[in-house]
Amino acid sequence: MIYNEKTVSSKEIFDGRIIRLRVDMVKMPGGNLAEREIIEHPGGVGIVAITDNDEIIMVKQFRKPLEKAIYEIPAGKLDKGEDHRLCGIRELGEETGYSAENFIYLGHMYPSPGFADEVTHLYLATGLTPGEAHLDPDEYLDIEYIKTSKVVDMIMNNEINDAKTIFGVFKSLEYMKRRES
Repeated sequence: MIYNEKTVSSKEIFDGRIIRLRVDMVKMPGGNLAEREIIEHPGGVGIVAITDNDEIIMVKQFRKPLEKAIYEIPAGKLDKGEDHRLCGIRELGEETGYSAENFIYLGHMYPSPGFADEVTHLYLATGLTPGEAHLDPDEYLDIEYIKTSKVVDMIMNNEINDAKTIFGVFKSLEYMKRRES
């Protein structure tokens, strides 16, 4: 059985450059009322770019909420009304300088469905051609080329903890495995 929550009221708390925060009062299936704090996010795209040398192009960047730099796949936020495929192509070029002959949609994920409506779309990029990166003025990152097997080891050893990266890498590898068989 699916249990729904009916929104009774909604109040906007914050409207920022990237997110909005609202508090909804909901009626529970049993009739009780409860508050839900909800982050509205425009969504994003992550790209698993794999070179002809079986390396995954990773970016390492400082993430303020974590107070440290972490490994991630190239990714970015969707602009309002932007097509996620075009966003992914743009972000791959901006962050790494690469373009891809093959840009394969792997599906989407919900990074934090308990409190955010964010949807992250994932792509596999192959047949890569290098170019010049064009980072945003407030964007600082290092690009690293890491063998696919080492990326998997880093995930399994808890050295890579970013959800979109883990989801994207494993989905890419499974996609390629099924394509070969």
